Amino acid sequence: MRIAVLDRDSGFIQVLSKRLDRLGWEHRVLGSPVPTDAVASMRLSALVVDLAVLGPQAWEWLERLCGALPELGVVVCTGPSTVAQRVRGLRLGADDWITKPCHPEEVIARVQGVARRRRRSTGRTESKPLMAGEVEIRSDQFQAFVEGHGLDLTRREFELIELLAAAEGRVLEREEIYSRLWGYAMVRGDRSVDVFVRKLRQKLEKASPRWRYIHTHFGIGYRFAAESLEVVGLEDVPSSIPVDWNPAHPAGDQGKLAGAHQDHELTAGAL
Repeated sequence: MRIAVLDRDSGFIQVLSKRLDRLGWEHRVLGSPVPTDAVASMRLSALVVDLAVLGPQAWEWLERLCGALPELGVVVCTGPSTVAQRVRGLRLGADDWITKPCHPEEVIARVQGVARRRRRSTGRTESKPLMAGEVEIRSDQFQAFVEGHGLDLTRREFELIELLAAAEGRVLEREEIYSRLWGYAMVRGDRSVDVFVRKLRQKLEKASPRWRYIHTHFGIGYRFAAESLEVVGLEDVPSSIPVDWNPAHPAGDQGKLAGAHQDHELTAGAL
C-alpha cells in the first residue's frame, strides 16, 4: 500500500506515521498542495487530505484532483465541518470523510476500505459494456453514455449506476449500497445513498426522458431496470378488436367482438 498524507498537524502526522510504519505501508507527507500531475506520478493507492491546508482553493483543488485521477482513493480528514460541507466534498469525488480529532486506526480502516473498492474495479478494463434502455455503461472508461453522449457523472455517481445495473434487476437495500460504495456500515439516519440516487436519477431522466431506470422500493432500497415510458399507439391494437369499437359503450359493441371471434373460429375450423 502506498499513500500520501496532505496535512500540517505534526502531532497527527507523527502518530499516524508510526502506525503506518508498523503496517509496512509506503507513505509520504505533503505539507502543501501539489499539482495533479505530481500526484499522478506518485502512483498512490490513496491520499489522505486535510482541506484546511488547501485554504480557499480547497474545493477547486479537490474537484480537479478527483476528476483527473478517478482511480485514486481520496479520504478527507479535516476539522469540524457542516453537513453541507461534507456532502459537497463527497459529491466532488472524495471517497470518505473523517472528522478530527480521530484515532489513526479509524483513518487506516477507512483507507483500507477505499483500497478494497479500488481492487474490485481492477477488472474493469476487460469488462463488457452494460446496456439498459438507451444507457450504455462502460466500466473501462468509468463513464456512462446515452446514444453516444457521455453523462456528466461524478465518480461516486458512476460507481452507483454501475452497482445498481450489475444487480440485474435485484433490489439493493440502502445499507448494502452504502457499505459497498463507502466500505463500512451505514450510520442510522444517514441519507447519503438517497442523495446520490436522486442526483443520478435526475441526470438519467434529463438525458433519456423516454425511459425510467431507477425504481424506489420504499423502506427497502432501489432497483435498476430500464422501462419505456412510451404510450402504446392505436396501431398496436390487436387486429381481433374492431378499430371502431367504443369502450364507453361496451354493450353496443359486444356483437362486433363476438362476431369477430366467431369468424376467427370458423376460419380456424375450416382449416
